[in-house]
Amino acid sequence: MREGIHPEYRPVVFRDRAAGHAFLTRSTATPEATIEWEDGNVYPVVDVEVSAASHPFWTGTARVLDSEGRVEKFRRRYGRSGAGAARGAK
Repeated sequence: MREGIHPEYRPVVFRDRAAGHAFLTRSTATPEATIEWEDGNVYPVVDVEVSAASHPFWTGTARVLDSEGRVEKFRRRYGRSGAGAARGAK
């Protein structure tokens, strides 16, 4: 492998601003900001808007919204009803 062409791979803290959660991992990201971590060392910090700590899918707060009644509208339009209609059953 050629020397000097790859970015530095180093410890970086990723901080989820929505949940207030932070974790230390390794990355090639080069942020300007730093933070003092739990071990007393200072690491670069990357602020992210969403992580597994705040994303609705991972927190179990995800909701499926059918505010316009799209399923019912489809069934009215094509004259089908029930789950069997989707598989071609009569």
